[in-house]
Amino acid sequence: MTDFRMAQPMYDPTAVEPMREELRRVGVKELRTPEDVDAALKESGTTLVVVNSVCGCAAGNARPGVMIALQHGVIPDRITTVFAGQDRPATERARAYMKEIPPSSPCIALFKDGEAVHCLQRMHIENQTAQQVAASLIGAFEEHCKAQGPSIPAEEFARIVPYMACGSTIPLARPGA
Repeated sequence: MTDFRMAQPMYDPTAVEPMREELRRVGVKELRTPEDVDAALKESGTTLVVVNSVCGCAAGNARPGVMIALQHGVIPDRITTVFAGQDRPATERARAYMKEIPPSSPCIALFKDGEAVHCLQRMHIENQTAQQVAASLIGAFEEHCKAQGPSIPAEEFARIVPYMACGSTIPLARPGA
């Protein structure tokens, strides 16, 4: 049974919508429930799971790095995200698949046949540029993936302006809202 408090988002859902939208715009599918996570990670092939976050390193490094990496010629079969502090049961389920990886937000993990084969935790992301995050992901894509990229056409990607807000500017959710 899910703890009611765990099911409640930490931040105002309207305020985090732009953080969700920028990943959706590059073809990333949101996993909002534990069942969504199970379905994605039980499929054969490769699955990228982005643990999205409201923090500054998610805005400045993780999301832009993922977006850049998805412009590469080889990408994962499935590209997914859970949102820490928002879709909390889904995030906990995704972290359960990362058995040897301590929880962090943001976090970007590449799975092959349900097993994590590459992971960037917060400590790997916060001191990197978006281009360095992308380079790490592209290396993993080239080693483990076969799907043809990019996830969206270059012209469409060129129109995306990253959303640069961080947690200190995002209002908390109101209980019961």
